[in-house]
Order: sequence, then structure tokens, then C-alpha cells
Amino acid sequence: MTVETKPTTTIRFHRILLTGAAGGVGTQLRPRLKAYCDVLRVSDVVESLPAAGEGEERFVVNLADKAAVFKMVEGCDTILHLGGVSVEKTWEEILQGNIVGLVNLYEAARQYGVKRIIFASSNHVVGFYRQDQVINSRDPPKPDGFYGLSKAFGEDLAQLYWDKHGIETVSVRIGSIFPKPTDRRMLATWMSYDDAERLFMAAMTAPLVGHSIIFGMSDNKTVFWDNTNAKHIGYRPKDSSDVFRDEVEAKFQKLDLNDVATRYQGAAFTRTGPFFQDDGLGGKKA
Repeated sequence: MTVETKPTTTIRFHRILLTGAAGGVGTQLRPRLKAYCDVLRVSDVVESLPAAGEGEERFVVNLADKAAVFKMVEGCDTILHLGGVSVEKTWEEILQGNIVGLVNLYEAARQYGVKRIIFASSNHVVGFYRQDQVINSRDPPKPDGFYGLSKAFGEDLAQLYWDKHGIETVSVRIGSIFPKPTDRRMLATWMSYDDAERLFMAAMTAPLVGHSIIFGMSDNKTVFWDNTNAKHIGYRPKDSSDVFRDEVEAKFQKLDLNDVATRYQGAAFTRTGPFFQDDGLGGKKA
């Protein structure tokens, strides 16, 4: 697949590491990131990760394997970390990819002098806020499951490595990265692939970020999140879910207010019951 993209910044890196490159979002960003670096190093845990193309390096890595993670990180200028478990699963699965694996990544970054990481956090860090609330990055976390809890840990880990080791992180609380919103809630949480590129590159190239938290969303009319505290990153979304509003509202004219998925920002993640599986739609399930 070829993606025509125009760089959103003139800053160029030698080597960018993209983890989770075989996932729905990683697959979309992989061809776009090539415009910003000499070498794009891509990694994932699955052997189905497509072969390295021109200007690419390919690593199949289990994040829980410390030695393999250190090899993957060596020589990189910056890291866009989409890797790990990206949906609600058992604690044992979450623990290895999102806790042990993230510590391995930050320790490798510390050893090899990587000074900035863009961490794919999640809106599920705050999933138990209601949909009639507008919150900002300084409001306390309210994770809606083990997945959201692991991302809250990741944000705290990022803060520790900034305070103690000077490694900067932008924690991006991703909303819903899909081709288009698929329900009423996503009119607030949706982010286009183009805006995702704009946000991640702004996060990589902002002059100083320390540890910053920003919500990943397009310029939607309906919002749950206030990004005022992250204006220094310079992210300016250009797309909006409003172009899909009539289509979505026609499909979902009535809402069940007794359903917790309707009341809370984390939607179905706030329900008790079976763990989610990959939705297969090429987006980040949210």
C-alpha cells in the first residue's frame, strides 16, 4: 500500500522506531513516517509483520524479552511506541506486553540515550468519567479495566523517567482512530489517520515537552476532553467527525441510558463480562 503524504514538519530524523507496526494504526502510519527519517525501524511481536522495504529495518520482538528490546532500541533517535496489548484482555497478557514490556523499552532508551518517546496511551485511562463531563489531562485517572490501568501505569512510568533520567515523553491518550466514526460516542473520540500523523509528528518535534499528556482526537464539535494543557505541543487537527454526523445519528437515533456503555466515556470497556478481541476493522478499538 502506498500512502501519499506531505510532511507536517521540516525536521528530519536519522532513525525512528515504530513499535506495533503490524497493528491497524501502525500499518497506516508506517508509510507516512518514512517522509520524516532516513531509516524507519519497524517492530511487532507477530511474524506476519511485512518485510522491510527501502529505507526500513524489521524486528520481530516480544516486548517482554529484555535483550531483544535492547537490540531493537539501539541506534534510534526517537520512538513511537504503539506496541503492546491494545484491547482489554486478561491481566497476565496485559502484564507482559504493557507493564514488563514498557519498563524494558524505557530502560533501553535510558541506556542508549534516546531522549524522547511518544507513548500510545489511551482514553481508557479515564474511561469511568461520564459522557456528560469534559475533563483535562490534570483530572485524576479513572481506568475502566486492566488495559486502561496499564496505560495509567505507562503515564506514571513516563513521568518517572522524565524526572529521574531526563527522557521526555508525550503520552497520547488515543481516542478512536478509524476511517470514520461508527457510533454516537465516536463523534467525540474520533481521530482521522491524517490527524494522527499530525499529532504524532508534533509530539516528536515540539521543542520541549517534559512529560506531557494530550488527548488524541480530531477537531470534533462534540468533545469529552480539553487539550488546553497541551497547547505547547503545537497539534492542530484539520479533520472533524461532523462530516459523518448525519450518517451516525441516523443509525443510532435512540440510546439506552441504562447501559453503562452509553453513560461512560470508556463505553463497552466499562461493562463487566468477556474480554474484547481484535475488532479487525483496521482501527484502534476504543
